[in-house]
Amino acid sequence: MNLKRVVVTGLGALTPIGNNISEYWDGLANGKSGCAPITYFDTENFKTKFACEVKNYNPTDYFDRKDARKLDKFAQYAIVASEEAIKDAAIDLEKVDKFRVGVIWGAGIGGLETFQEEVIGYANGNGTPRFNPFFIPKMIADIAPGHISIRNGFMGPNYTTVSACASSANSMIDALNYIRLGHCDIIVTGGSEAAVTIAGMGGFNAMHALSTRNESPESASRPFDATRDGFVLGEGGGALILEEYEHAKARGAKIYAEVVGGGMSSDAYHMTAPHPDGIGVERVMLNCLRDAGVQPEQVDAINTHGTSTPLGDVAELKAITKVFGDHAQNININSTKSMTGHLLGAAGAIEAIASILAMQNSLVPPTINHTTVDENIDPTLNLTLNKAQKRDITYAMSNTFGFGGHNACVLFKKLDE
Repeated sequence: MNLKRVVVTGLGALTPIGNNISEYWDGLANGKSGCAPITYFDTENFKTKFACEVKNYNPTDYFDRKDARKLDKFAQYAIVASEEAIKDAAIDLEKVDKFRVGVIWGAGIGGLETFQEEVIGYANGNGTPRFNPFFIPKMIADIAPGHISIRNGFMGPNYTTVSACASSANSMIDALNYIRLGHCDIIVTGGSEAAVTIAGMGGFNAMHALSTRNESPESASRPFDATRDGFVLGEGGGALILEEYEHAKARGAKIYAEVVGGGMSSDAYHMTAPHPDGIGVERVMLNCLRDAGVQPEQVDAINTHGTSTPLGDVAELKAITKVFGDHAQNININSTKSMTGHLLGAAGAIEAIASILAMQNSLVPPTINHTTVDENIDPTLNLTLNKAQKRDITYAMSNTFGFGGHNACVLFKKLDE
């Protein structure tokens, strides 16, 4: 079967290091840390008192007050990022066939803050069930693509992928397949998350998953460093416009990159821990390369899952060494989570955008906060430590893995006409 080519024609981002694509890239290129003490609630009794919050965000800059009250922050972030991407792609809403435009979004949790507030309200109300009528539609993870489609009239496939931290990578892979099979012309895809809440921080603290480097929050996310002690929770959203190549070319759209492959796998090992030998991670990258018809030695850059956890970082790098062999030493490997923190279900989206922008700008963003070599990590690997590196990139890979053993990998290519 002849599959249609799929390209990226629009980008949007709302992140802890920038509230639009331009600001986000500036933060990435300059190694900016988005981590700081939490401002949303009192953290006195929490083990971790910091996170990567979105900065200078006011809902009323984007929504009227009435509409903002109907939207959990994760849905707000989705709408803001997607609107930037739609505008960036210069999609003419009067001319496009809206039955062939879909929205496939990723969210690992959804409206956690809404759920938290309603439960606290119930508990404080002496058992009187006075719930907000928007409680359920604000909370459910699939509401984000619903709002995006309603605002723009997109009537193609519309749903949310939920696979923990692999969610938005899975959404991109689904979008890729819908388009290359000929079912859609355009799909708005990506992901959003807003879990920097009392429940979110408390839950991840209870798992001992988060860094507790409270004395130095800006350096707490330190992938591949021997002193790493857990990930840093982040929030925000990222959106990509995926489009059939001929459709994009016919309307004169600018093209950022081609999406050439996607892979998925499962660790089938543990509820939260990665397989120590990285078997599932090895398989997902092989599946992605096979899907794209690309050889390992063609890959120039990999934005790793790289969460800054003791087990996960080592397992992923072991898998990269197995898949790419001696060529692994020639790849620019990095983790942009060192700057943004871990956006959970939105991680795949903003990290795919980082890979595309790196390709566009011939510059690999750094893995910041590295001070101490980990003896368990191959010293011959180029982890793009502490400073961005110039690099012409033809193929860029983005990895995302989630609790439950969910693995997803997407491969981008500089457009070859």
